[in-house]
Order: sequence, then C-alpha cells, then structure tokens
Amino acid sequence: MSAAVAAPRPITGRFVLICLVLFFGMIIGVNVVMMKFALETLPGVEVDSPYTASLAYGNEIEAARGQSSRGWKVSAQVERDAAGDAAVRVEARDRNGNPIAGLAFTGRLERPADRRADRPVELVDMGGAIYRGKIAELAPGLWDLVLEGEVGGERMFLSKNRLVLK
Repeated sequence: MSAAVAAPRPITGRFVLICLVLFFGMIIGVNVVMMKFALETLPGVEVDSPYTASLAYGNEIEAARGQSSRGWKVSAQVERDAAGDAAVRVEARDRNGNPIAGLAFTGRLERPADRRADRPVELVDMGGAIYRGKIAELAPGLWDLVLEGEVGGERMFLSKNRLVLK
C-alpha cells in the first residue's frame, strides 16, 4: 500500500509579494500606533524658546544675587488632607525676623514630568508675614512648589522646592 504524497506548493512571486506587504504593513502599523501614543502623551517642553531663555539668564543671575543679599527667610509648607485638598502656608520675614511689608506672593505646584498637570495657588496675605492658599483635589506624588514674591510689580523673590505629597 502506497500513500499518495501531495506535491509541495511552489513559492511564487505573488506569494513572496504578499508576505512582504503583510510584514512591512504590520511594522508600519505598529510604528504609527506608537507614534500616535507618544504624541498624545508628550508633556511639552520646559521653555518655549531656548534662545530667549539664554538671553534672560544674565538677568536671572542678577536677580538671584539681589535676592541673596536681602537675606529674606521664606518658609513654605504644603499639607494634603484625606479628601485630596492641599493647604499651602508661606511665612516671609526679613533678615531681622520682621514681616516683609508690601510683598505679594504667587505660587504654583508643578509636576516635574508633565506641565499639563501644573496647578496655580492663590496666596492671600493673612497678616504677620503669613500667606495662605488652598488647592482642591490635588493628586499625591512628586511636585515642585514655585513661589514668587513681588513688591510694586518687581520680582524680589523666587524659589523652587521639590516635595512629595502623600
């Protein structure tokens, strides 16, 4: 008894073309999907124009020297409650421990990896060198607290502090 063996199918040009189109089509499709996800989750850039930022660098150095020479003591605390709201408390005193008069603080909490999650905080002068603000529904994790103090429209104080909220 002899079993009939089917003849192998020949590899034709059409078969090779279909395999190549499917192979490269799958690679291109995966690349398109990955590119779409990458662009949708892109957090952005730190500065809009590096050239403009480099030109302003000298002014930032002078402002930092001026801030250092004033000897102000500014401390900040951020506490997040169980509901997810955060309370910001800032205390600003001069080198002699006296409250700094006429200072207006602005603040913001920035996510180090995603600018889209940045949250401004309105700091209200409570008197006696104390400024307070609240942020509703602040997510836990790593944040940068950026504080700016102005007197008469001129920035006199700038700090950026990394903190972890639980």
